[in-house]
Amino acid sequence: MPHHGHMKELAGRLTALDPDAGAAVQVIAYFDRLAESRAGLEALVRGAAVLAGVPARLADSDRRVQVRVEPDGTRRDTGLPPDTAWPSTPLAPGKPPALWLERTATAPSVVDAVILERAAGAVRLVLDRTRGRAPVDDPALVETVLDATAPDQARLHAARGLGLDPAAPARAVASQVGHPRIVAAHPDAELPPGRLGVGSAVPVLDLPRSWTEARTALRFTADGTAQDPGRRVVYADELGGVALLADLVVPGAEPPPDVRDLETAAAATPWLLATLDAVASTASLRAAAAEVNVHHSTLQDRLTHAEHLLGWPVRTPQGRLRLQLALTMRHLARP
Repeated sequence: MPHHGHMKELAGRLTALDPDAGAAVQVIAYFDRLAESRAGLEALVRGAAVLAGVPARLADSDRRVQVRVEPDGTRRDTGLPPDTAWPSTPLAPGKPPALWLERTATAPSVVDAVILERAAGAVRLVLDRTRGRAPVDDPALVETVLDATAPDQARLHAARGLGLDPAAPARAVASQVGHPRIVAAHPDAELPPGRLGVGSAVPVLDLPRSWTEARTALRFTADGTAQDPGRRVVYADELGGVALLADLVVPGAEPPPDVRDLETAAAATPWLLATLDAVASTASLRAAAAEVNVHHSTLQDRLTHAEHLLGWPVRTPQGRLRLQLALTMRHLARP
C-alpha cells in the first residue's frame, strides 16, 4: 500500500490535472486508513457522509444492519425507505443496493461512485469479520471445538473449518432448542433467536469453558412472558457471583421454600410474576409501574397484596434481594 505522504503528493498533482481524480485518490486513502484501523460500521458510514457532504445510509436486510449518519457526523437512523434516485451500491454483486448517499443528483459523480465503492468494500470486510461469511454452521465441527477432551490441534483445525479467526476471542452459545453455536466476541455478532445462555469471550482453545458457562447461563433465562417473566438472553459474565446459585439449586428437585411460596402466590394471582419481575429488575418503583403498564398507586396496592401472599417485604433492600433470589431460583429449579 503506498505511503500516506506519497498519496497526498499524488492527490495534489492529480487535483491540478483533474479535481475529481484528486478527490477520488483522497477518498481511497481515507477509506484505506479507516480499514487499517479496523473501524466499525458506523465509522465507515460516517466517513461516506462526511466526504459526500450528504447523509449516508447502510441497510443490509440479510444481516439486519441499519446505520444512517448525517454529514455533520451525527448518527440519525430513520424508518423511511431509501429513494431509488439516490446513488447507491450493493455490498456484493447481484445483491440489492445496501449503501446510499442521500443526494438527488442530475448526473452521477465520479467522487460519489468512488466513495460508495470504497465504503462498500470496507463495510463488507467488517461484516465478514464480525458476522462471519454466513458462518459455516457445522454441528460436528462446533462439537469438536467445544470438547475439552479433544486435542488442541483437532480443535484449532475445526475452528478454522468454521471460519473462526484463531487469534480473535469468541463465545459459546447454548440454546434451549438446537445445537451449540459459536459467535465472534463482537458487540455486533448475530445471536440465534430464542432463549440463550452466552458464555464469556475467550480465545478459541478456551471455548469448552465458555460452553460450560453458556449452559449455566441458559438455566437463568426465561420465556419473557407473563407466566415466565425474565431475560431471554443471559450472558455468563454478567452473572458474577449469582452464577454460584446454579450449583445449589438442583433442577427438578424439591424447590427452595421461597420458590414454593412464589409459585403458590402466582397460581392465585395472574399478574404477580410479571409485576414482581418488574420490581426486581428495574431501578425504581416508577419504572416498574411503567414496565407493567399500571399507575404508580396501583403498583403499590399490588405489592402490598404480594407481600401479604409471600410473607416477606419486597420494597426494602433486603426484601428486594430476597425477591431477586427467589425469582432467579425459580428459573434454576425448573426441570
